[in-house]
Amino acid sequence: MGLSLATAERWVHRWELQQQRYAVDREERFTVIADVVEQSVTDRPARPLVVDLGCGPGSLAARLARRLPYADIVGVDMDPLLLELARTHHADAARYVDAVIGEEGWTHALCLDRPLDAAVSTTALHYLGPDALYRLYRQLAALLRPGGVLVNGDHFPNDDTALAALAGCVGRRHAERRHALAHEDWDSWWTAVAKDPELTDLLAERRRRQPAGGAGCAAHLSASAHERLLRRAGFGHVGTVWQYGDSQVLVAIR
Repeated sequence: MGLSLATAERWVHRWELQQQRYAVDREERFTVIADVVEQSVTDRPARPLVVDLGCGPGSLAARLARRLPYADIVGVDMDPLLLELARTHHADAARYVDAVIGEEGWTHALCLDRPLDAAVSTTALHYLGPDALYRLYRQLAALLRPGGVLVNGDHFPNDDTALAALAGCVGRRHAERRHALAHEDWDSWWTAVAKDPELTDLLAERRRRQPAGGAGCAAHLSASAHERLLRRAGFGHVGTVWQYGDSQVLVAIR
């Protein structure tokens, strides 16, 4: 089921362009996440240990590996096709784990040999509802060392609907100025993937794993809702360190 490097490179490149439609200032957001992780591991005697939650094809893991070549990075995702793209195109960036985040026993699948210094994620946790998020945050609090950080970059709507609408407008206008909307969208990317014979088996496995009716998606929770759940889960310092429109980087310190 292994892919050729050329195939992986082609589809990861198209993924990067496709994602620019959705993540406002995506590259800057990646940079901020790396800034936070780097700062949190300054003067640590051991090799930093970082887990990338919902790593997809390795976009964030690869950028972290370039910034922190001395770190051990573990990428975890449930999508077999995206994981294979990561393993092939970003093979040296991380150790990749096939697991469903939040399911029973998923943390054991990570095979961690020491507490985490950081857990990071981008646009991957918004499908979880409040109860599932709270359980996940408690699990992560147990895995992180004291002073370790959880860094989540995603779209967090404002609790005020009028402000949420304005933030959405800011994001759309920014994307238009960057011509990001000229790139193919999510559905078009997957439609094109289905036409590549080298990806047939991986796509079939992906469809086999999907629950009937699709994976579903919870309404995106506001940053303040995430903050309340994180504090309940045991994180002491929680807040937004970067924002453009409704795209934010939320940090929680264990």
